[in-house]
Amino acid sequence: MFFEEKDNGYILRVRLTPNSSCCRINGLFFDEHNQTYLKINVVSVPENGKANKELIDFLAKMLNIPKSAITIVNGMQNRLKKIYITNVDAKNISKLAEGQT
Repeated sequence: MFFEEKDNGYILRVRLTPNSSCCRINGLFFDEHNQTYLKINVVSVPENGKANKELIDFLAKMLNIPKSAITIVNGMQNRLKKIYITNVDAKNISKLAEGQT
């Protein structure tokens, strides 16, 4: 599972690919420790936080929640990120793997 419950929200593990041709969910990724990550492509380049901002915008739109409910807690300058999300239920997060909500 690419997410886990934490406090009053969820920690989502994402492998971000910036500088792509379109913004989309691109399946799942497994790291060397067999941790599961949701692969997300964004158009923005990884400069001055542009790719991170687009990631937050994209997730907010996909989950139909405010951007303020999404915080990158680990991996600000790394492809592998942990994102804390509130105001959403597990059912909607799990649908992200299917590219729908």
